[in-house]
Amino acid sequence: MSATAAWADPLDVAVGKALFDRLWVPAPASTRGSDGLGPLHAARSCAGCHAGGGGTRSAARPDSTIDPGALVVRLGSDAGPGDPVYGLQLQPLGTAIVAPEAAVAFDLNPSPDPSLGPTVTGIRLDALAYGPLARATRLEARRAPALYGVGLLVSVPDATLDALADPDDRDGDGISGRRGTGRFGWKALEPTVTSQTEAALATDLGLSTPARPAHAGDCTAAETACLAAPHGDGGNADGVEVPRDALRALVAYVSALPAPRSAPDPATDLAGGALFRDTGCAACHVPALADAAGRPVPAFTDLLLHDLGPGLQGGFPEGTASRSEWRTAPLWGIAAAVRRGDRFLHDGRAATLDEAIRWHAGEASTARRRYLALPPDDADRLRAYLEGL
Repeated sequence: MSATAAWADPLDVAVGKALFDRLWVPAPASTRGSDGLGPLHAARSCAGCHAGGGGTRSAARPDSTIDPGALVVRLGSDAGPGDPVYGLQLQPLGTAIVAPEAAVAFDLNPSPDPSLGPTVTGIRLDALAYGPLARATRLEARRAPALYGVGLLVSVPDATLDALADPDDRDGDGISGRRGTGRFGWKALEPTVTSQTEAALATDLGLSTPARPAHAGDCTAAETACLAAPHGDGGNADGVEVPRDALRALVAYVSALPAPRSAPDPATDLAGGALFRDTGCAACHVPALADAAGRPVPAFTDLLLHDLGPGLQGGFPEGTASRSEWRTAPLWGIAAAVRRGDRFLHDGRAATLDEAIRWHAGEASTARRRYLALPPDDADRLRAYLEGL
């Protein structure tokens, strides 16, 4: 149980789990309180993208594609996130009265730079229902990250992250991590579990919440059928589809998701841990942060933004993050991801940890170079260490 959830009412956590697993339906429906889905959406439940609190299951298929339900397509331009017609994200699902925005497919294409990795994730769109994308709009495929231990990540004081940040690289080590607008998401955009949850409910499920009361979710003014469709506030006092009490319970459940258990405990693999430090991986993937009480939070992240070079450059800036800046992904839970056959990095382009490491450049160039210079046995030991997290 996370430190953040220690105060939570167990009933809230139980109710929150039911909400997390709930399959929402379009309004109007006889199941008031479970309606209001979409009308345009990417999933019908939180668990649809985060089964058991994990992340997207993005294993490749035999035809070198990734299941269309495993990733979402985010939209933006040099001006920031969003397309004037299609909003922040393409919604591949609709209702009986509102057509989906597009049919989406994901291909694993040959990489333009095989020295970084053998494949990149390509996006194919068909049947754009509301006209073409804006000329300046670019596409990004994104996986849903795991939610394990997010309550513990909340418990890390801002002062700890401020102390790790070095935006001007004053120590000259080539690593200049900096704070984002928050600490959650691929771009460190959202500051709290509540704000991250509300953003996901609005963008992925089309559900309104107290801070995001628009009933049409990610629909834009150009999508008139979506805006005119029925919504499902159920007559509750908050006038939204996920009212305050339900949101509190949902956040309580997510915050209570326990941190992954390492198998084996990385503290027992001294050689692997030494290689992790000596290559420089630990400079960003800090093995443990301390919560306000000084207890370790072994998430293997600094929760900061780092420039990872042109190979991992996305389509658009987001929050304070540039196209090539990404929040250091927590590494705890890799063992479970490996067992599931998941792919890695924000768009699932990497089939293995070796491939994921090779894609790191920019501020991670020195660590990448040291990894590639390791004798084969040491490289195997380092990857085994990572696969045990």
